[in-house]
Amino acid sequence: MRHEAAGELLGWRRATEEALYGPSGFYRRPEGPAAHFRTSVHASPLFAWAVSRLLGLVDEALGRPAELAFVDMGAGRGELVTGVLKELPAEVASRARGYAVERADRPSDLDHRIEWLAEPPAGVTGLLFANEWLDNVPLDVAETDADGVARLVLVRGDGTESPGDPVTGAEAEWLERWWPLGRGDEGLRAEIGLPRDTAWASAVATLGRGLAVAVDYAHFADARPPFGTLTGFREGRETAPVPDGSRDITAHVALDACALPGARLLTQREALRALGVSGERPPLTLASTDPTAYVRALAGAGEAAELTAAGGLGDFGWLVQPVGIPDPLPGERPA
Repeated sequence: MRHEAAGELLGWRRATEEALYGPSGFYRRPEGPAAHFRTSVHASPLFAWAVSRLLGLVDEALGRPAELAFVDMGAGRGELVTGVLKELPAEVASRARGYAVERADRPSDLDHRIEWLAEPPAGVTGLLFANEWLDNVPLDVAETDADGVARLVLVRGDGTESPGDPVTGAEAEWLERWWPLGRGDEGLRAEIGLPRDTAWASAVATLGRGLAVAVDYAHFADARPPFGTLTGFREGRETAPVPDGSRDITAHVALDACALPGARLLTQREALRALGVSGERPPLTLASTDPTAYVRALAGAGEAAELTAAGGLGDFGWLVQPVGIPDPLPGERPA
């Protein structure tokens, strides 16, 4: 990378932007992100089935519009939008239109009916779904010095960090509101989530009517991690977050900070169970009456269990944001 060769110190936001999305960045690599890490989309086709069911609920809440959009934010190689459209009933599928929003180039084998865009389409009606998108929106990192002052963390292309200037302005206000680091403690870290709040608000604003959902690694104001979550992934393993283009660089999302008025926050486990993915084993009696169906149901239960597992994918946060319609996802509403 350019700054690596020069040994230039950059803020983590700029360094990550270049490392992930620059001309030779990680997300430009031909093998795609699925070669390096496994999301819910890759874990089981049940995830696409559940999202297709949610799209059906949005369709009903919208009064079955003539055109129903499914917008896949951070689409990778289009796996989710492909799976969702495949699972739709014929009557819904005939009105559905898929959009894959991704900064990398369009895969050559993607269904020609799916539109490939660098930005979400404006004014559409339907479901905007951002699965593990916000955690890859680059942001700056702050760390407290010996006096307890929050300073920007600067980084070189080899991952070496140095302290920068004190955090000021809107970023300082965001820290004070959403991730206060206190005073007098050295070495506390926070990821300044303001760019993610802005990115999410901009994505939601593209919907004319419908539902926007963000699904991600998340933390909340009552339990922020004291040393941050910035990390890297390469070839299926967690690694040091080195901004050299060879690996994913990610940090968990302060989803409560992203939420707009009217939003609901819940876990993936709660959301998928509300959509019919329970992980319950089939009854043993099925094994004797229909062994093939039993084996199929058992495999599905195993996949559902992974998607809803405590300590794993089930703990992901879901941010559910209605736009001009009642919240169509079943389940308990906030008081």
